[in-house]
Amino acid sequence: MEDVLEVYHRPLDPRHPVVCLDETFTQLIGETRAPLPPAPGQVERYDCVYVRNGTASLFLAFEPLAGWRQLAVTESRRRGDWAWFVQDLLKGRYREAEKVVLVMDQLNTHSPASFYEVFPPEEAKRLADRLEIHPTPKHGSWLNLAEVELSVLTRDLPQRVADRPMLERHVSAWQRRRNQARLKANWQFTTADARIKLRKLYPTVDG
Repeated sequence: MEDVLEVYHRPLDPRHPVVCLDETFTQLIGETRAPLPPAPGQVERYDCVYVRNGTASLFLAFEPLAGWRQLAVTESRRRGDWAWFVQDLLKGRYREAEKVVLVMDQLNTHSPASFYEVFPPEEAKRLADRLEIHPTPKHGSWLNLAEVELSVLTRDLPQRVADRPMLERHVSAWQRRRNQARLKANWQFTTADARIKLRKLYPTVDG
C-alpha cells in the first residue's frame, strides 16, 4: 500500500507518467419494445422484458495528474486483450516516455508475461522494459484511481446498452468529454495518514 501511495505523490513527469489501469465488463441488454421517451414529470420508461446479448469488456487507463484517460471495448479480458491495450498506450500517447509507471491490481493477466503470449520475444521484452509496475495490495483495489473512473463511466451509461457498437459510441463520447475537460484526480491520502487510520493493517511488534 505504501508503495502505491508514494507513487501518487510524485510530481507530473511526462518522461515517467503515472498511469492507472483497470478493467471491467458490462452486460449488453437489448429491448423487446422501444422505451417510452421522457415527458414533463415523467422519466424515460423501459419495458421489464429485455434480451441478453452477452457481455463486453472495458479497459481503462487513467493519468490522474494530466486529466487524461483512454478506453477500449473488447470481447474478453484475457492476457492478449491486456497486452494489446498496453502496447497501444506505449506506442501512442506514451511513445516518447522513458518509463510508464503503471498502477494496477494483481490480476494474473496484468503481467509482462502476457506480452510473450502475443508478441515475438524481442517486442515483448521491449514493451516490458518500458513499464514500471506497482501492484495494489490484495483487497486494496480502492487505491486504483482507474477503478474510480470506471465507476463514473458506469453511472453515465444508459440503463441498457444493446450491443458493442452502441457501447463503443457511448464510451467514446464519455472519453472525449472527460479529456476535453481535463478532469484530474487530486490524491490526498498519504503514507502518514495510512499509518494512523489503517494501523490495524500493520503488524505489531512485541516488546
